[in-house]
This record gives sequence, structure tokens and C-alpha cells, in this order.
Amino acid sequence: MKKFFVILIFFSCTIHSNAQTYLKGNVFTTLLTIPNVGIETSIGKQSTFQFDITASFWKSVKGNPREFYLFIPEYRYHFKEKNNGFYLGAHVGATIFNFQKWNYLNTNKYEKGLGYVMGVTLGYKAKINQKLHLDCFLGGGSHQGFYKGYYIGTNERYESAVKYNKSGEWLPYRGGIMLSYQLN
Repeated sequence: MKKFFVILIFFSCTIHSNAQTYLKGNVFTTLLTIPNVGIETSIGKQSTFQFDITASFWKSVKGNPREFYLFIPEYRYHFKEKNNGFYLGAHVGATIFNFQKWNYLNTNKYEKGLGYVMGVTLGYKAKINQKLHLDCFLGGGSHQGFYKGYYIGTNERYESAVKYNKSGEWLPYRGGIMLSYQLN
């Protein structure tokens, strides 16, 4: 968690003081104990840049690994007014995981590795007042993973890949409602 705050402070310090900058927290995922926080700043007349981190710190749930980290830098184009109304975003991000894939639920197998995501986000931002905004969004795309597969309990490899096994899926992997606070 310390690393996250260092990264967030770094991004806060590197953003121009005259740009509209927002600190954001995802209300929906936080209620599910999976924090998703970010920072968004203006980079053009109808453009913004957002960097957010989603993390599940669960080492295991009922003996099954559920730990993952998702880092997403995203360019956003706002159709009408920046930070108010519909927008479309494009991103390429990174993942780190120690997780049981959806198609291995109800088995004794899990995967540990890293990957990358490429996709789009569709969202809508609404002003609550001068400093607060709500950002409702849903996004997804391709996740390409590089992992080693293990048996739960013994931690022995279950697959025969020499280095890393590879897999790719098209998934919805981000969404929720971000509460945004304008810094300047």
C-alpha cells in the first residue's frame, strides 16, 4: 500500500498546477474490499489523462488465491464538455496476479504471473458541485497473461510449460462509480 501512495504523490507532483486535476476513488469496488484509486488531469480542450490502480489484497478466499493488481494509464476523449458528460477512453495497462482463473473455479488449480490489458472505457461524468464529480464507467478488452499454474496446497506445477504458460481472454475488467475530488 505504501508503494501506491508514493506513486500517487509522484503523479500529483508532476501535474501542472493550472490543469484541472482530480483524485478519485471507486465507491463500488471499495465496498467489495477491492480498492480502485486514481488521478485524472486535463491534457487538452476535450482530453484528459487518468492513471488508476485496482488491487485485491486477498491472499486467499476459502483457500483459493484472489490477489491481483491492475495498473491502467488511460487517454479519455470527452464528447461535449470536459469532465461533464459522456467520454470514451483507450488504455494499455499491466497486471500482476496470484489468482484462480474463472474456468478453474471448483478445481484445485491456480495461476501466478503477469500480463497486460488493452481496451476501451465508456463512461459518463456528472458534476455534484464545484469540487465533486461522479464518474460512472465500464471498460474491458483483451487480457494477455503469462503465468505458471500450480496446485493449491502443494504448490507443485500442474502444466508442462517450460517458462510461462500463455493465455488471452476478452473480458470486462473495469467498472464502477468513481467519486472525484477536484484539487485545483
